Amino acid sequence: MPTHSVDSILEILSDTYPDAVCELHYRNPFELLIATILSAQTTDQRVNEVTSVLFARYPTPQKMLELSPDELEKIIQKIGLFRTKAHHILETCKILIRNYQGQVPQELDQLMKLPGVGRKTAGVVLANAFGIPALPVDTHVLRVSNRLGISHHKDPFQAEKDLTAVIPRERWLDAHHQMIYLGRRICSAKKPQCSACPLKDLCPTRM
Repeated sequence: MPTHSVDSILEILSDTYPDAVCELHYRNPFELLIATILSAQTTDQRVNEVTSVLFARYPTPQKMLELSPDELEKIIQKIGLFRTKAHHILETCKILIRNYQGQVPQELDQLMKLPGVGRKTAGVVLANAFGIPALPVDTHVLRVSNRLGISHHKDPFQAEKDLTAVIPRERWLDAHHQMIYLGRRICSAKKPQCSACPLKDLCPTRM
């Protein structure tokens, strides 16, 4: 895709969603890490409902480990894959205490070694909690970037490489949030609202 087309897309996205931000509720890097682990295959709204209770009672790795697996499962059972996620969260808390004095590491490789943390989750934490440039590719970003022709890869890592090659580093996080907003509100997986899309004149796959 020509650079000028990407520039136009970014400008329109910025004008359409100037206040796009992470829609997970969190107060610190640890809460964002846990919320993002929980968010896999689950809506942010559902995660926020669960974490409003979870974080009020167990806001640190140390407090979280006061919970047994069964107790944590009961708190997060509204969320998909809650048993696996409960295990990952408790194991992650143990590692944070053992290796990082209870703090969330600020290195991509270190984050990705935590249970339940892939590249997307690590990128979300780095960019939102620490201000370290990243462009995490979730299902919405992947779908939007494919439909716009910015990337033709179905693999999130390859799509991330395509996106970061043409989007200025200082725009990575904003573009991430704005593409998510577009994907959730207009460019849905099924029955996208192409006639209402602000990018319809630039989209090669519009219906």
